[in-house]
Amino acid sequence: MFQAQSPSTNLLTSEIHPSVNSVFKRLLDIIGSLVGLLILTLIFIPVAIAIKLDSPGPIFFRQERYGLHGRKFYIRKFRSMVVNAEQLKSLVSNEASGLIFKNQRDPRITRVGRFLRSSSLDELPQFWNVLVGEMSLVGTRPPTGDEVAQYNERHWQRLNVKPGLTGEWQVSGRSSIKDFEQVVDLDLRYQKQWHPLYDLAIIAKTIYVIFAKVGAC
Repeated sequence: MFQAQSPSTNLLTSEIHPSVNSVFKRLLDIIGSLVGLLILTLIFIPVAIAIKLDSPGPIFFRQERYGLHGRKFYIRKFRSMVVNAEQLKSLVSNEASGLIFKNQRDPRITRVGRFLRSSSLDELPQFWNVLVGEMSLVGTRPPTGDEVAQYNERHWQRLNVKPGLTGEWQVSGRSSIKDFEQVVDLDLRYQKQWHPLYDLAIIAKTIYVIFAKVGAC
């Protein structure tokens, strides 16, 4: 059982990671997010039409997440599940452990949604979060409020860097990793090994993973 802690308490004790103040990392984020938003503009209409035809409901899925030092922000993704997915969650078995919820055959995912997830196209709207500085291209997966409520002191160290569109977890076989403690290990390893060139290496590996469909959810 994890000990619940509040974001405000951890905000006061969190360390400033070197990546947070890196000019190179911020420039990389700005350039990368502009490219991502350009791609989003080009594919928006066909993706929006496909989502609407496949399943009734909004085009985007909006959710509150926690970022650097426990700061709240909202992410948007292309909707990949049915509209009442949260209400149906209790009916779907969890194949992971800890604070991760995974089911490879999750019936809540729509047909178009499964393609969007496998190609990572559902993540494109989050390039806006990167552009405004709430996220980074590379970092940790931004947790939900339910997850944060169960964090212990070690888990909170994940949020000493900005949350990222990609990171160690995503390029290390995201679907095969079903233990939350392993995710934390990868996030903390990223913080210890971080260097501007390390971000470039993870971005390059992410591109390969996406096109090769390695560990796709």
